[in-house]
Amino acid sequence: MNDGELLLLGLLMTQSQHGYQINEFIEKNLSRVTEMKKANAYAILERLSKEGYINVRMEQEGNRPQRKVYTITAIGAAHFIELLRQNLGRADRMTFGGNIGLMYLDHLPQSEAIDLLEEKLAQVKAQIKQYQAAPKHIYGVGVNLALEHSLALLLSEESWLISALARLQSGEVSFNS
Repeated sequence: MNDGELLLLGLLMTQSQHGYQINEFIEKNLSRVTEMKKANAYAILERLSKEGYINVRMEQEGNRPQRKVYTITAIGAAHFIELLRQNLGRADRMTFGGNIGLMYLDHLPQSEAIDLLEEKLAQVKAQIKQYQAAPKHIYGVGVNLALEHSLALLLSEESWLISALARLQSGEVSFNS
């Protein structure tokens, strides 16, 4: 399953766009939902074109250089719907990069580990504030649900960190070293 394909085909379902428009929209409106980079977007668009899911035409406005405009094909629209169904109907296995560090937490002095987890908690709280301050999107209920989902996960992370820190600080959980 390729979430990048789903994202780009979904954006093209509404209108034809050139690469800069697509990347600008992702960066300005979807950066809290996806971490897609410009280079990845262009590589995926190229592959989707080769597979017949999108058409590419060259367009020039005034004295500007020519640019590629991407349009979804009927086959691409059907592929998008199939990817959407697969995506919505699956529960991904959740892995969190921070868990690897937690596994080796007792290789640090306990006070340093606590300080680092407090720093992480402060960052999570800052992200929560950003999500809570974000305006509702007008692009459909789905964007708002995706943002709510991310906020719920952050709130859960905040709650867990507060609990873990309390247990570490009280000595309920102690280090081996």
